[in-house]
This record gives sequence, C-alpha cells and structure tokens, in this order.
Amino acid sequence: MTQKTEQKQKSHDAILASAATLLLERGIQASSIMDVMKGAGLTVGGFYGHFESKEHLFTETLRGTARTVWNKLLHKAKEDAPDAPALKVLERYLSRKHRDAVTPTCPLPSITADVARSGEPYRGALESELQQFVQSYADLLGPNARHREKALAAVALMYGALSLSRAIRGTKLSDDFLEAAKKWGAQLVAKEDA
Repeated sequence: MTQKTEQKQKSHDAILASAATLLLERGIQASSIMDVMKGAGLTVGGFYGHFESKEHLFTETLRGTARTVWNKLLHKAKEDAPDAPALKVLERYLSRKHRDAVTPTCPLPSITADVARSGEPYRGALESELQQFVQSYADLLGPNARHREKALAAVALMYGALSLSRAIRGTKLSDDFLEAAKKWGAQLVAKEDA
C-alpha cells in the first residue's frame, strides 16, 4: 500500500468515525457534512473524494455502527452467559449503564425518527440491519420456528423501553420502563420445554 493510499484510508476511517459519533449523538438530519469533516480533522472539500453524498456516508455509517454494536453485544453475551445468551443480551441492552452512557452505543433511538421521515436509502439500510438483529437473536433462542416471532417482539421491546427510558432519564418512570421490560422480556425469551 502506497503512502498516499494509506493516508486516504486513514482519512476515510476518520470520516466514518466522526459520522458514527454524530449519528449516535444527534441522528442523521442534525448532522452535517461540515460537522463530520470537522470531527475528522479534515476540510469539507475532501469529503467527495470519499463519499458521493451525505446519504451515502450515513447509510454506510448506519450499517457499520448498528452491526458493530449488535455483534459486540451478542459476542459478550455468549461469552458471559453461554447457557442463556438471549437473556443476557436483554439484560445488558436494558441496563441503566446502557441507557446512561455519555455517548450512546445503540443508534436505533437516535435514528429511527430520521429514517421514518427521510425514507430511502436509510430505510433499506435499517431494514437490512434489523433483519440481521432479529435473525441472530432468534438463533440464540434455538431452532424452534416460533423463535423468529419471539426475537421480533424482544427487539421491539428492547428498543421501545430503551428509547422511552432515555427520553425521561432521571425519573422513576425511566427506571420502571427498564425493569418492566427486563421482567417481561425474560419471560418472552424463556426456554420452552418441548
């Protein structure tokens, strides 16, 4: 790899890292190319040497950020609770630590409203990632055909409870959303006898 190619890759990675931070903190619409490039320590003029458009950048960022966060969560859950990884994912996702992180890790609460308003290409990117979330969570539950339906419900429960809890952070109701979702989610993902 030449020095020029290596520098271009470093710049590309810096742009993606800056976009990921903004995506998590502000969402898509409130993040500008200027803000992304400033966060990467680069000039706006260099942006189009890496991406065709803001949509191209944030579609790639959405996919990469969502996939990385979800895969880390799954890996850690399998490592820490090999007999009940689905339950461990639920507990970690619905934890106060996750809710109160200075920089959020899950992009879903930050981006879903933007995706709903903006449509494509974000909708397709989010749908693809959610399909993967659901399938990988269903795989944790086992081979039963009903596990996809349980995974759909669990992902919706986790996202909804975390989003509401973040919105009213610092209140008793915020904690109540997390606790209730963990309790009912645990029953949802409990192993079936047959």
